[in-house]
Amino acid sequence: MSDHSASSEASFVFDASPFEAVPVFADVEPGVNQRWTTWPSVTPSERGPEPRPGWVVTSAGALDTELGILKTGKEADVFLIERAVPGDPRRRTLLAAKRYRDSDRSGFHRSAIYTEGRATRNTRDTRALAKKSTHGREVAAAQWSFAEFAALSRMHQLGAPVPYPVQVNGTEVLMEFLGDADGAAAPRLSQVRSSHTELTEYFSQVVDLMRVFAAAGFAHGDLSAYNLLVHEDRVRVIDLPQIVDVIANPQGLDLLHRDCVNVCDWFARRRVDCDAEELFAELVAVSFG
Repeated sequence: MSDHSASSEASFVFDASPFEAVPVFADVEPGVNQRWTTWPSVTPSERGPEPRPGWVVTSAGALDTELGILKTGKEADVFLIERAVPGDPRRRTLLAAKRYRDSDRSGFHRSAIYTEGRATRNTRDTRALAKKSTHGREVAAAQWSFAEFAALSRMHQLGAPVPYPVQVNGTEVLMEFLGDADGAAAPRLSQVRSSHTELTEYFSQVVDLMRVFAAAGFAHGDLSAYNLLVHEDRVRVIDLPQIVDVIANPQGLDLLHRDCVNVCDWFARRRVDCDAEELFAELVAVSFG
């Protein structure tokens, strides 16, 4: 070996610093109603759009703790989840976990109205859906969760007042919890007791969010005072799995009209000046504009 080679080898020092920051799990085991965070197990396309809010906990050492049920519905149940890194109070957040049931355990029987115009890419899944096999029922439930996640992501990026979608994993969608730090959920619009001035402002906010949907070519499809929440004086819209493409779905305009009627009827009964037909005409113009 030459002196030059020996000198080069002697002077070379391996820099291990890039490999030292290896993530480690907290020195705990999940307890009752707990699991390790599912964030690392989902692909980037199954995570919420960037830039992500600062409150989203992405540490592989976090635990998900189920704190109770927030809502039961005809096709899914919503649970309150705390995602937190043990010993680090700065990395803690509350999430809403919406878990879809398969068709055997679901009371939702109008799905065909909303899914017209949607495509199923996987031919095996298409056959399973048609046969209503066990796999087909699982595919159907997962389709709703992924449809809701996609709708939330799209509407969030367009500026609509929807919960931020954190991730989707199988039949579960994790999203921003709308409520206070103690786990008390924001009230539905139907539960709020407000002055006429406040109701008029809420109606204006609902019309604004409907315009955002319409400008993107969509209708909520099942809009009412029961899936509009009032959080920090702002109306937020939830329950988006049935979001309808107004053009691709043959019943898209009918569903948009129904949204307008539902919203205006509710506000009109509370003496807010509104006209469902005028609103519908405006949103159709926005959709095709």
